[in-house]
Amino acid sequence: QVQLVESGGGLVQAGGSLRLSCKASGRAFSFGAMGWFRQAPGKERAFVAGIRWSGDRTYYADSVKGRFTVSRDNAKNTVYLQMNSLKPEDTAVYYCAADQAGWVTSIVNEWDYWGQGTQVTVSS
Repeated sequence: QVQLVESGGGLVQAGGSLRLSCKASGRAFSFGAMGWFRQAPGKERAFVAGIRWSGDRTYYADSVKGRFTVSRDNAKNTVYLQMNSLKPEDTAVYYCAADQAGWVTSIVNEWDYWGQGTQVTVSS
């Protein structure tokens, strides 16, 4: 079993930055894909970014390319999401996800584990 705990959310002005962290515990972390999703009020949960276990491949939603960066530190069992040039439309609850098979996908149901989420609010 894997437990994922997100942190780093908060309130920021448009154009600002935040760094989210997701710490995994409960089993080996060095394999598997990690991802970030977000869910705004009244909307479905959507893929934001993902990274393979080796860290050599990263994936991003078109809406965040060039502004967000996903990375992982297997020694710390932690994945990060650096968010720059934030916009009000980035406001959402951000969730960390893990996939045992190691594949990054935008399909919510194909991820094995989820964190509890952290709120990100961007004011205009």
